[in-house]
Amino acid sequence: MNPIVEVTRLTKSYGNVKAVDGISFSIEPNKIYGLLGRNGAGKTTVMHMITAQIFPTSGEIEVFGEKPYENNSVLSKMCFIKESQKYPDNFHVIDVLEVAESLFPQWDREFAYELIETFGLPLKRRMKKLSRGMLSAAGIVVGLASRAPLTIFDEPYLGLDAVARGLFYEKLLEDYSAHPRTVILSTHLIDEVSRLLEHVIMIDGGKLILNEDTEALRGRAFTVIGTARTVEKFIRAREIIHQEAFGGLISATVMDELSEKERKEGEALGLEFSPVSLQQLVVHLTKHTSDRKAGSAL
Repeated sequence: MNPIVEVTRLTKSYGNVKAVDGISFSIEPNKIYGLLGRNGAGKTTVMHMITAQIFPTSGEIEVFGEKPYENNSVLSKMCFIKESQKYPDNFHVIDVLEVAESLFPQWDREFAYELIETFGLPLKRRMKKLSRGMLSAAGIVVGLASRAPLTIFDEPYLGLDAVARGLFYEKLLEDYSAHPRTVILSTHLIDEVSRLLEHVIMIDGGKLILNEDTEALRGRAFTVIGTARTVEKFIRAREIIHQEAFGGLISATVMDELSEKERKEGEALGLEFSPVSLQQLVVHLTKHTSDRKAGSAL
């Protein structure tokens, strides 16, 4: 099956600063991806290049097997929704829906109005008069109802409260199940979306540091707590991504699989083990290199 997006040695430089530094990855059809990383990691720059809003300094991008730049057949299959979405000052909510219907060939008008009702959006209100939460909801309506084969959400739901975000995740899953397409979610609310994600792409400092199916990630890291000497012996020769001391104990997070035999042996020595959430994994993996080196010196 051909990839929806193919990125090869992609770089974007601004002067002497490399916002994106030679990354390569592919996006497969009909999957929900998480594009994760800290602020300034290069995520939005990557999304802008995929959607042909900026040109790369070097490297290649293909979307639906073609170059996306000035390519209407490709661009009509993509919908990119971001938190800072701008609208003409004179636009009302209903105007946004009408323009979206003209832009996206697979637009579902009935679904759009169902979502308008779900999120309580006033059709006749000007966009510039909407609250931040309502602006976020408007973007979600367009993104979901577009049914675009490649739909990208770049933090568009930060203005929503927890209940409204829950509605978004629910509607996304329901519609994705009924109408499969490729969805990319870029968000800081990792724990909230982790159950939705089928694949994780993580960027730090413009470099790709993780590209793996979510199922494969489960069990790839664990935290162990115990006395310093016991923990040090147990984690020797393993990749330590975080450590901290409290009282006479040490907690170490390790990027490695833990077999049932190893767990039982560790517990017999008085060690305690716990899984690492996707949110914790992102935090630990995207710490500064110097911090991680310090952790490996345990």
